[in-house]
Amino acid sequence: MAEPAPADERILRAAMRRFAVDGLGAPLRAVAQDAGVSAGLIIHHFGSREKLLEACDRRVLEVTVEQKRTALFGGAGAMLAQMAAVEEFAPAAGYVLRRLQAGGPLAERLIEEFVRSAAGYVEEGVEAGVISPSRFPEARARALVHMALGSLVLQLPGQHAPMDLEELPSWIREYTDSLMLPLLELYTTPLLTDSTLLDTYLAGHEAGDADGAAEASAGPGSPGSSCSEDVPPGGSDDTDPHTDRSTA
Repeated sequence: MAEPAPADERILRAAMRRFAVDGLGAPLRAVAQDAGVSAGLIIHHFGSREKLLEACDRRVLEVTVEQKRTALFGGAGAMLAQMAAVEEFAPAAGYVLRRLQAGGPLAERLIEEFVRSAAGYVEEGVEAGVISPSRFPEARARALVHMALGSLVLQLPGQHAPMDLEELPSWIREYTDSLMLPLLELYTTPLLTDSTLLDTYLAGHEAGDADGAAEASAGPGSPGSSCSEDVPPGGSDDTDPHTDRSTA
């Protein structure tokens, strides 16, 4: 028989599951009951609710990076194995949902950590030859993360509506099955048949950068500048001082 997980690991697993079900404000005594420990032991191992949430953040990042790397570098067999065991990821996905729902600086920090991690494993995929290189790798990683998290947000229950504990596995299964086929097609078969839109956008963007640089380099009094230091406000240097300005 396998030995039971250490208390801190049981607490972490129970916390992710309970926070996914009831939200980040779930009572620590409920987490303790789920983990089969006392509430005092949670404080002993993690110090506070905030530290426990930070530990959950780290765990979902670890799970995500491991999952993505396995899918990218493990081949078709690894992907199918992940699909077969997708229910295992339900607590992590549910926790991320609740973190996004809560908002605030901690949610923003978690999103930035997702972006940083995505940039890392996507670059590994480029180096391994399984992902196409990008002219804008950081922006691409951010867009991928935002699309993935945005898709999750659409599955959010109401802020105070609990998710059913027993339905978490079936929820993540249905969510994954609904997205896997169209996403794989989108990632492996280009949506657009040519690069006209991209080329047009880049050309316009580069032209705008060039115009901005030209305006920035044109100081006061230089050719093309809208004003000159030699011209006093309200007139030119050859203005007749006796001119009746009331007729202007």
